[in-house]
Amino acid sequence: MNSSYPKRTGEYLEFYGNGVLKAIGKMKADKLHGDWKWFRKDGVIMRSGSFKNGTQIGVWITYDQKGKPYKKTNFGS
Repeated sequence: MNSSYPKRTGEYLEFYGNGVLKAIGKMKADKLHGDWKWFRKDGVIMRSGSFKNGTQIGVWITYDQKGKPYKKTNFGS
């Protein structure tokens, strides 16, 4: 990778081919940073959690197919 290219920083959005939001979060120097959410193809939330410089931190929540929380995983700080 050429270090002369600017690193991605700021809000990040990714969409499925059908136009539905797939992921939303923030980037800092090309690494996932801050709060993130992922969605299913039908738009229902699938998972949410936080990153610090590309590393998962805190409590992550996995949601069922209706968008209700069913699992929490703690990655610490």
